[in-house]
Amino acid sequence: MTTKAKPQTSMLKIVIPFALGYCLSYIFRTVNAVIAPDLVQELQLDANILGLLTSTYFLTFAAAQLPLGIVLDRWGPRLCESVLLLVAAAGALTFASATEVSGLVIGRGLIGFGVAACLMAAFKAYALWFPRHQLALVNGIQMAAGGSGALLAAAPTEALLNITDWRGVFIGLAVLCILVAVLIWWFIPNHRIDDASHSSNLSKGSTSEGLRQILRSKAFWRIAPVTTLSQATFLATQGLWAAPWMADVGHLDRSLTATILSTMAASMISGFLFFGWLTGRLNRAGINTLPVALVGMTCFMLLQLAMLSGLITSQTLLWIGYGFLGTTGILSYAALSQSFPKNLTGRVNTTLNLLVFIAAFAAQWGMGAIINLWQISPGIYGIFGYRLAFGVMLGGQVLGLLLTWLIRTERNNIAFAS
Repeated sequence: MTTKAKPQTSMLKIVIPFALGYCLSYIFRTVNAVIAPDLVQELQLDANILGLLTSTYFLTFAAAQLPLGIVLDRWGPRLCESVLLLVAAAGALTFASATEVSGLVIGRGLIGFGVAACLMAAFKAYALWFPRHQLALVNGIQMAAGGSGALLAAAPTEALLNITDWRGVFIGLAVLCILVAVLIWWFIPNHRIDDASHSSNLSKGSTSEGLRQILRSKAFWRIAPVTTLSQATFLATQGLWAAPWMADVGHLDRSLTATILSTMAASMISGFLFFGWLTGRLNRAGINTLPVALVGMTCFMLLQLAMLSGLITSQTLLWIGYGFLGTTGILSYAALSQSFPKNLTGRVNTTLNLLVFIAAFAAQWGMGAIINLWQISPGIYGIFGYRLAFGVMLGGQVLGLLLTWLIRTERNNIAFAS
């Protein structure tokens, strides 16, 4: 019979190491928004190349997701994340020492692969160690740690660039990756085994059959398209294109842009915590996570529509709302975790993450390619290019939402006919 750890001890022991890892992951994801002017100036990059370089993170991140899900379900989050963080450290050092675009791309790719487990390993551990009604809240805490990383990647990094250059920043990040890897290996247990059948499923279950079960599931495909496009838009924008929008559309200087990026990151933290808390309360009242996620993502789309139509003139207000509502897509992960058995939670979350990060790669690069068509001068681009790029992403989200309702209607019709 298994003895459960005290809730407070379990929270500190499980959440804090994973939160630190995800904080680092988000610093890597968003830091290029701050150092982009330095990269452009030193290496003479245009918007297309800058988008490709930055989005390489998403491509290698996505490539890791399906094998990552299998590894998480078989060997657990402790081994997986601690080893991969060492790969991220190697990528940061490669990026810091690069003198050409190819070196930056290789380093950025290694970083994306190395931090690929920082969120999914945490979700897997939380599914093993916490009851289902707490998943939205504890996932919200994890995401808030990511928001803290985005906050650190904004104004604090801008201030740090007055002491060192972007190469020094990445050397420091490499050292932090190694330290967090050691922390995770030291403090995180491998698995929590609640019963013999769960243990058997973790070690002997058919991985291919598990993936087929996920990919055949209507519950998965009902939520995957809208979540994928909502999160891809948010990641591509928050990780790179928000700052150029502020400069070229909002006409803000670099210092004020960094300040608003920090404000946006703070609103992300608030959003993750608020929606995690709200969803947990609604779950206890008998309301599922999925409707909350869909309402939140719809509000995010309405904000983007107001942004493109010029209804919101304050850059600060716009990006506070963007950061706050952009967090709602993450609720879909908790909804899926509640819909599948524990031995599949690693694979179902990484399958969704695969779609999200492939789309984020395409979105971040594709938005850059569109924006680059309206170049005014080196590093400066026209408003129409931004509006078109952001509008394409909004149109995709609307189509994803419509698909969600069509799948629901189809299922209801079948149930009614039967």
